[in-house]
Amino acid sequence: MRRRVWSSTVVLALFAVLVPGVSAQAAPERRVGPLPLERLFDNTAVSDDARPGTGNFDGTGASLSAQDLAAAGWTPGRALTVQGARLTWPNRRPGEPNNVVAAGQDVRVRGRGDALAFLVAGTSGSLTGGPGTVFYADGSRSAYHLSAPDWRTGPLATKAVALPHINTAGGQLAWRTRLYVVTVPLLTGREVAAVRLPHHRALHVFAVAVRTPAPGWTGSWTTATGGYAAVGPWTDRTLRLVVHTSAGGPRVRLRFDNTFAAAPVRIGSATVAVQAAGAASRGTPVRVSFRGARGVEIPAGAQAYSDPLAFHVPADTSLLVSFHLPGTVPAAPVHRLAQQRSYVSAPGDHTADASAVSYPTVLTSWPLLTGVDVGGGPGSVVLLGDSITDGDKSTMDADRRWPNVLATRLLNQNVVPRYGVLNQGISGNRVVSDRYPGDGVSTDTAGVSALYRFDRDVLAQTSARTAVVFEGVNDVRWGTTAEQVIAGLREVADRGHARGLRMLAATILPCEGEVRCTPAVDAERLKVNQWIRSGAGFDGVLDFDAVVRDPARPSRMLPAYDSGDHLHPGDEGLAALARSVDLRALVP
Repeated sequence: MRRRVWSSTVVLALFAVLVPGVSAQAAPERRVGPLPLERLFDNTAVSDDARPGTGNFDGTGASLSAQDLAAAGWTPGRALTVQGARLTWPNRRPGEPNNVVAAGQDVRVRGRGDALAFLVAGTSGSLTGGPGTVFYADGSRSAYHLSAPDWRTGPLATKAVALPHINTAGGQLAWRTRLYVVTVPLLTGREVAAVRLPHHRALHVFAVAVRTPAPGWTGSWTTATGGYAAVGPWTDRTLRLVVHTSAGGPRVRLRFDNTFAAAPVRIGSATVAVQAAGAASRGTPVRVSFRGARGVEIPAGAQAYSDPLAFHVPADTSLLVSFHLPGTVPAAPVHRLAQQRSYVSAPGDHTADASAVSYPTVLTSWPLLTGVDVGGGPGSVVLLGDSITDGDKSTMDADRRWPNVLATRLLNQNVVPRYGVLNQGISGNRVVSDRYPGDGVSTDTAGVSALYRFDRDVLAQTSARTAVVFEGVNDVRWGTTAEQVIAGLREVADRGHARGLRMLAATILPCEGEVRCTPAVDAERLKVNQWIRSGAGFDGVLDFDAVVRDPARPSRMLPAYDSGDHLHPGDEGLAALARSVDLRALVP
């Protein structure tokens, strides 16, 4: 006799017919197991300009332009590295579903790392998001909160890429749209198995990946992008940038960032060498590769790492990083105040030249190049600051910024690990307000706020262990209240702690005598310093104010430390800051 097997759904449906008041809808929800994100796509965010009505990103028939995305280098299926995470733009044609509206779906994700990276945007007109869950292979889980700014009104300062148009059924509108990369922390050392998305019908997810820190690397040199400035224009030119290492090691890799850009940039080839003098190298420069290729195209807003290269990088030494730009580059992401002379070549690829003959033009900024990592080492200390950390008023080409002096101190001792020191100072930078708006070509290269650049310039840095925040004087000099600065510093500390960083704060220096440093400004400075010294938000304090102030008149710097503008210390003052740091305070 054959046995009939009834499904629970059929049984419940029959029971509902026989027993009034019982509904088949009462069956418990059965959650589908984790699926790859692309199998969950249920929203169409991109349309072809010729068929703008085929997209409906926000529920009103508006969508992104496929042509705008292609012009930015964001083509279907392309891998993009942003904030150290490798994400893939959906491999879908215009008019096809290419993102998930977050509704608690379980997404299959694999890997070990320090963060989950989401390529996202909101469509609600405000910050959107909610709680989600990360599931690990060992059965454990952790909660996270994911928020995404709106695709039309969110801050340009934190976007991954901005596009110039919106497609609608009635035609194209000249209205900038934004996409964002947002990271959330993971439990250290555990393998991710899946992630449950939040429930929020205005939160759209295009891609998700585990950000995998590069094991066995230490950040040796870095700089922060302060803006997107007109350059050259350079056509078929080689840039030879001079950078000074902190930690050394037997291997090297380079990082290039196309931050704030609207179009891709092509690097045709690149080399690294130890500097002899000026643009001349010791020996023949050694070529680096990018995923096995000689060069690389970096999409707008993305970055590129070179392949690991067996090349001995000496500690506390100047390197020449040379890269050829075969196309025309009229604007580029730059760090303006290098306090270091670099060089631009005559036409042609001169990356392999050992001599300085082909490099007639001096350059005093650092375009595109943002990092040099070395093999081995204990990790890095990141210094987030303004012009004082940037080295303004220090001697050109002498590497006398206080981060350089601190790096030398670390190399010449055996009490604590010999960390790499990463200088993320930007002249003119502020804690809570932007100087550069975060989009477009601008003459202002003082950067977006510390709040807006913290994820990129601190959390995404190679092997960061500790961060020092030394900012605030530009805020109070331009009318920001102490309460606003304190709130910003507290947020920075909280975000660093959430990622496992040791967070230190430095007190703001006195600046009486500088035109904007009025008694009212000094009163606000003192309030901020009082809060920093209280230890309320940070793990430790570097009391730089006490180091350089004049005991007879604490609102000003000691003349011996003053560069002469009453705002920036000179070489002696910068060295005094570095010498005052208790190196044990840098250890997590």
